[in-house]
Amino acid sequence: MSLPSPLSGKTAVITGSNSGIGLGIAQELAKAGAQVVLNSYTDRKEDHALAEEITNVTGNEARYIKADLSKGDDARRLIEEAGDVDILINNAGIQHVAPIQDFPTEKWDAIIAIMLSSVFHTTAAAIPMMKKSGWGRVINISSAHGLTASPYKSAYVSAKHGVVGMTKVVALETAQEPITVNAICPGYVLTPLVEAQIPETMKEYDMDRETVIKEVMLERQPSKEFATTEQLGGVATFLCSDAAAQITGTTISVDGGWTAL
Repeated sequence: MSLPSPLSGKTAVITGSNSGIGLGIAQELAKAGAQVVLNSYTDRKEDHALAEEITNVTGNEARYIKADLSKGDDARRLIEEAGDVDILINNAGIQHVAPIQDFPTEKWDAIIAIMLSSVFHTTAAAIPMMKKSGWGRVINISSAHGLTASPYKSAYVSAKHGVVGMTKVVALETAQEPITVNAICPGYVLTPLVEAQIPETMKEYDMDRETVIKEVMLERQPSKEFATTEQLGGVATFLCSDAAAQITGTTISVDGGWTAL
């Protein structure tokens, strides 16, 4: 007789999960038995097809819910529409790079809204559900830039640092509940978006693929290897396990040694 999957019966909402890190985490949680809710701001056939594929591959229900996380009401609606949320993965994000004096105000507002304020709204909506059910996991996808900084990324770095701070606050507020709140801090991850940037970077620097990856793209990542979405999904799955029940209010770096420098 086979044992039940470790996350069987749990519902997981993963924001920003129609590609990249979010999708990878959703796939790994579904493999561990969770029913997953994918999310992004679009509502395409391809988005719903991703959920159908996860259902077909894992045998566990997957749904797609459109929500614009730049809007607080939409972020809270996502949680309400998902139902009784047991696992919340706050992953949605965007990027813009510019010196602070040239940084467009609208870009600052959008990045803070999507990457920091949405974490507040989804968490505030999900925690009462977790308290009621007597179990919960909140995992915030921060970044190596939540622990350190780079120039020209004022909004991104500010948002990611804010996510780490919020993680600690909510962990303390739920410390005597069977709820944990943690942040994963990836370095550079090999997503389809990053993969698509490699040929252009090779042309720009007139380097072969291996050299441009190690010397340009992964300059600050001592391992000189990308993390994978599967690895991040594995870390998230571990944080949802009973083995991680006393891990709360902390950051787990998946950055090839970046923040050890």
